[in-house]
Amino acid sequence: MWLILEHRTISKVVRKLPPGILEKYDIWKDLVYRGGPECLREFPGYHDERLRGNREGQRSSRLSLHYRIIYSVDRNIVTVYVLEITPHRY
Repeated sequence: MWLILEHRTISKVVRKLPPGILEKYDIWKDLVYRGGPECLREFPGYHDERLRGNREGQRSSRLSLHYRIIYSVDRNIVTVYVLEITPHRY
């Protein structure tokens, strides 16, 4: 089992999310809690990927075409830190 920690601003962001996105976020958390970030690869809809540039060391998962979860993984203590849930800008 993995520990999922959320940045302190996530609770405010979650309150403003559309219901469908909130439901997908809850499913995402459940998947990561049970199987770790590696299990997201089994679900291509999340399009989990490693980030580059100034976000080196962080990962991104899709909740929809518009919303992304930005997170980092600490394997030493089996922890996932959710940093942001943000609308993706093209």
